[in-house]
Amino acid sequence: MSDEIMRSLAHFAAEAEWDKLPPAIIKETKLLLMDSIGCALGGSASDKGKINLALAKRYGGPPEAYVIGSKSKVSLPTAVLVNGEMMFALDFTATVAGGNEPAYIVPAILAAAESSKSSGKELITATAIALEISTRLARAVHRQVIDPAEAKPPLPLKERRTGNAYSNFGAAAGAARLFKLDKEKTAHAMGIAGHLCKVPTHGRYGSAGHRWSTKYGVPGWQSTGAITAVLYAEMGYTGDLTQLDDAENGFWFFAGYEGWHPEHILEELGKTWLYNYRMHYKPYPCCSLFHGALDCFYDIVEKNKIKTEEIEKIHIYGRVGMDHPLYGNPEIKSIADAEFNPRYFFSAAAHCLPPGIDWVDKTAMTNPDILKFMSKVTFEANRKPDAPSRCDVTARGKTYTAETKFSKGTVGTDAAFSDDKILRKFKHNAAAALTRTKTDRAAEHLLKLEQIPDISQLIKDITLSR
Repeated sequence: MSDEIMRSLAHFAAEAEWDKLPPAIIKETKLLLMDSIGCALGGSASDKGKINLALAKRYGGPPEAYVIGSKSKVSLPTAVLVNGEMMFALDFTATVAGGNEPAYIVPAILAAAESSKSSGKELITATAIALEISTRLARAVHRQVIDPAEAKPPLPLKERRTGNAYSNFGAAAGAARLFKLDKEKTAHAMGIAGHLCKVPTHGRYGSAGHRWSTKYGVPGWQSTGAITAVLYAEMGYTGDLTQLDDAENGFWFFAGYEGWHPEHILEELGKTWLYNYRMHYKPYPCCSLFHGALDCFYDIVEKNKIKTEEIEKIHIYGRVGMDHPLYGNPEIKSIADAEFNPRYFFSAAAHCLPPGIDWVDKTAMTNPDILKFMSKVTFEANRKPDAPSRCDVTARGKTYTAETKFSKGTVGTDAAFSDDKILRKFKHNAAAALTRTKTDRAAEHLLKLEQIPDISQLIKDITLSR
């Protein structure tokens, strides 16, 4: 059976050259690394982050890589596990290819870069490679749609099988690049990684009606499979190289996806970059389905100088309605409840809480004023193709309306963030764990990452090491 796809991806991962990276991809990768590391720093201060910091101490291991925002230097798998979970804790990381790819990819790449004493250029290159491979595989399972002609009506909620299992190929490819594995061993690292990934659990989380701590996956846990696959391949393990070419019972089948459409995976590989297509830097620490409506809410309130106590009602039009089992559940008992309950996060926004760790702080989640205000928030689904996000705010006996096609932070649109906006988000998140001096130094290193000969300079500034 053919192994063309795996070997071609491995060739791309091992042979891609810094000098041939498009300037836009270099810039976007640096900003994405900044955003992702900032989210981990913010997440470290949350209850979920604190649990993972404690787990890092319990797991320990040889001092190979640091846990972001801490003093702990632990084994590679431990660092990858905990950093992935902290990056995912606030639901604040950018979305790539329709999912939370950064939390599934950046932890393995960062730990591998630190362990191998890589340069900033090498870190940027490996991250870009990993995200590109992940995006192309996301397209093959119809998680990412580049060409509108590829779009298909979604299956009923309880029949959907989706998730980030495919990201493990990208994470392994990027880490293999940093460990300087050749094309053969890189291919085997990816082949092993395909068998060390999570099952697609997004649909389960979306239909169960309850919100648990793991949400729809544990990025850090999957990434331990990626880093393990690379270490195995380096020592001589072999992997399943035919799983991406097998259209009958290959990766898509045993991972549990709905179908497999690999025809575009290798198309213009290395020449055309896809991972930054409609990338979305999140302005708010919550499910991105409601970000457009939140943009509209803020625009209405700011333009009309509406005060919290003047608001009588907020009505949201989006892709889901109050009958949705995940978003319709009104309870607020955990961080996950705060992140997937539009009644709550619109109330947090109405009470002027700064987006970030403040939205999931216990004080906010038990604030009687915020909880009472939730009854003023209603929402309904508008599932028409290309329907804009919309919000109606009733205040002062009048209804104010705003709508938008693209959420703020969407790359390649008029709603894209400026570099300064991403920098401010990083500094706000980093302040939860770092001193201002360290935050400023880390930001400077991230903005000039390609100039750093050894990323240990950056690691010192995003941890509590001396």
